Amino acid sequence: MAKTAGAYHCSECGWSTLKWVGRCGECQTWGTVVEAAAPTTRSKQVKAIVPLGEAVAKPITEYSGADSGHQPTGVGEFDRVLGGGIVPGAVILLSGEPGVGKSTLLLDVAAKVAANNNTVLYVSAEESAGQVHLRASRTGGLQDTLFLANDMDLGAVLGHIESTSPDLVIIDSVQTLSSGLIDGSAGGVAQVREVAATLIRVAKETTIPIIMVGHVTKDGQVAGPRTLEHLVDVVCQFEGDRQTALRFVRALKNRFGPTDEVGCFEMSGEGIVEVPDPSGLFRSGAGEPVSGTCTTIALEGRRALPVEVQALVVPSGAPQPRRVVNGVESSRVAMLLAVLERRAGIALSSADVYVSTVGGIRLHEPGADLAIALAVASAAKDIPLPHTIAAIGEISLAGEIRGVSQAAQRANEAKRLGFDTVLDQNKTSIQQAIRDAFARSPARAEKPDF
Repeated sequence: MAKTAGAYHCSECGWSTLKWVGRCGECQTWGTVVEAAAPTTRSKQVKAIVPLGEAVAKPITEYSGADSGHQPTGVGEFDRVLGGGIVPGAVILLSGEPGVGKSTLLLDVAAKVAANNNTVLYVSAEESAGQVHLRASRTGGLQDTLFLANDMDLGAVLGHIESTSPDLVIIDSVQTLSSGLIDGSAGGVAQVREVAATLIRVAKETTIPIIMVGHVTKDGQVAGPRTLEHLVDVVCQFEGDRQTALRFVRALKNRFGPTDEVGCFEMSGEGIVEVPDPSGLFRSGAGEPVSGTCTTIALEGRRALPVEVQALVVPSGAPQPRRVVNGVESSRVAMLLAVLERRAGIALSSADVYVSTVGGIRLHEPGADLAIALAVASAAKDIPLPHTIAAIGEISLAGEIRGVSQAAQRANEAKRLGFDTVLDQNKTSIQQAIRDAFARSPARAEKPDF
């Protein structure tokens, strides 16, 4: 039988080609183009199958969702991200860089769920049972209803699920399991797809929630086929800097709750600890006001967090002064420096500018523009701003201050934390905002020249 055009296709995106290539021309993925014989004749039509029994379609009003509500795990920050807890039969994918603390977090979740007289099956294919036991004893996670299995075969894992009948299954990780029905080593595209599809089928049939750990590539994407993220119900990303103890869990996809929530954790010697009120983690706490500091109220999901922005302006004799940023976007800072020099008359073209956030948090929203501009202006004029000032607003190229989303929530959070002055879109221009901020300076050195 002759092959038609498209005898090779990409197992990742479905792109077809006449001959084999090492790299997919559509998704640019290496090693996913495989041979697929396409018949020249017309494909057979699929015959209709009449469903019987429970498989018969019924009106949606006859179904009940009482048994599909969120069940808390005992880890409040993790439940916040999930929308209140784990839904029965849900499949959750937790991704993150190596060493960020994925296994530690899930072991804590397993221990908390097992402490409520629930049976939890923890499948570790990367570590031995002794290593997991050592971590659990250090973090206080030893529970009688927490079962531990060390297998890399998918069939053995399914056997453990049938024998223990758990209320929660944790797979660490999905890239290390392999199925005997598929050729190839563990972690391959076909193996990951088969393992994930089988686990999802088991979760839907038995209503047992399953949490799978997914490794990421060097660019931060989940390793394996892209369809893995489409098949699961919830995709969470565990991020953080190895040099700092702060960790964040974000929901990139959630069929049962919001996708704008953020969970805050902190790594310690006893494991991972929740941070339910992280308002003091991103502020320096300096006693006397120092020039070059300003606080903004950032919005992480539905949570308003005070973040202190620090700036340092140093005269430079180099033809190209340095622009060093940490925690903020460099392109955003470059635009704000141009606006300050053009609209506010602050000369910055011959000075090195350093901008950073406190606590290692990253600001991606434009609502921090006003705080960055005030911090740079304070550093350039050497005029300290009081700790009771919070700045919220986006700055345009014309020097106008625009409003941000959920401004009322940010202002209320600022007042709750003790900020008596909030500079926002009520100040029509950056010049007016700088004047008002400098006018409240406790140790004003000079009057701004604009």
